[in-house]
Amino acid sequence: MKNLEMKKEFKVIADLLPNNTKVLDVGCGDGSLMYLLKKEKNVEVRGLELNQGNVQECIHKGLPVIQGNAETELHQFPDKSFDYVVLSQTLQAFYEPEKVLKNLLRIGKSVVISIPNFGYWKVRTKLLFFGKMPVTKTLPNTWYNTPNLHMCTIKDLFDFCDEKNINIKTAVGVNENKTSIIMKSNLEIKNLFYKIGIFLIG
Repeated sequence: MKNLEMKKEFKVIADLLPNNTKVLDVGCGDGSLMYLLKKEKNVEVRGLELNQGNVQECIHKGLPVIQGNAETELHQFPDKSFDYVVLSQTLQAFYEPEKVLKNLLRIGKSVVISIPNFGYWKVRTKLLFFGKMPVTKTLPNTWYNTPNLHMCTIKDLFDFCDEKNINIKTAVGVNENKTSIIMKSNLEIKNLFYKIGIFLIG
């Protein structure tokens, strides 16, 4: 993903979280978001990360991290043990995303999820005109080495929350350096023109 978009995504996530809260970052990567939250929001943050190299990077940055698989190990966290749980661009890579989402909503009082939007117009165009799975800056992997198991759009996640009676407190679209609030009334257009969807749910 383009560095600019990652920075913008993390800035949007940080803006959604109040100061002085307790946050779990699931699939925290190298700890970049955790570091930002700790520095700018005075958040008590903890990470869960599968990749050993990323865990070492977090430790090097002085960030508390547990090495583990979110798919199988979220049960160890007690109910409502965090104010917020963050899952950045990982939901679509789980075998059972619904089960993971239920666990996140159990652990956190609120949950922030970001997804790469497979409904973005460039993704649709590549599939329509070239008949091949798209490779873009937001979705850089080819069909055979992608970690993404469930192709999800902003509209899909919006509808899923609706169907499961999960309250969407805020939804934000990110494209390059632009952001926009997503609502039911503008869902179709935002689903078409924004590369990343960020949802605050609870």
